[in-house]
Amino acid sequence: MKNLEESLKIVGNFLPVVDHQVVKHIEDVKQDFPMVLKIVSDKISHKTDVNGVRIVKDEKELKKEFASMMKIKNVKAILAQKFVEGTEVIIGLKKDAAFGHALMFGIGGVMVELLKDVSFRICPISKKDAEEMINELKAKKLLIGFRGKEPVNLSLLKKCLVQASEIPKKYPYLKELDINPLIINEKKALVVDARMDFSDK
Repeated sequence: MKNLEESLKIVGNFLPVVDHQVVKHIEDVKQDFPMVLKIVSDKISHKTDVNGVRIVKDEKELKKEFASMMKIKNVKAILAQKFVEGTEVIIGLKKDAAFGHALMFGIGGVMVELLKDVSFRICPISKKDAEEMINELKAKKLLIGFRGKEPVNLSLLKKCLVQASEIPKKYPYLKELDINPLIINEKKALVVDARMDFSDK
């Protein structure tokens, strides 16, 4: 299992990743509020289960939350990144013994486990496949505009899905990838969290 820092580095070769830094001391944090702090740990897969993701709005909150998060068991550092506004989506890859790598797409964040609203395709995919995956979601209104909210950049989203489906070409031993979330708005898309696991062969 790759940790957050390692996973973002690999994913960054294919998809845009939010500016971030990994630090062990608060003095090293480049302050750009609002910010998101996330724990870095080889032993904690789901950071939200241990309150390992926190938004800070000023220096006072930064000092308080940073100190608190570093006390969490098995935490070795903190990843600090700029807060990004937009709609959260999940992009996943999983290797199937029979079909090879499959791409999964859905509404992201904590909602993915609640809604279970996802679509699948065998890798690699085309832009037409990407469009179909988006249209298959029951909650696609969150992407195309809902109650006055601006629609996300669908052309960019399709491009991200296609590029993600290319990852197994370079990493055939990839067992599983979770990009949750990729945050997308009307202008840009940025991966803010990722988790990767590789098989031995």
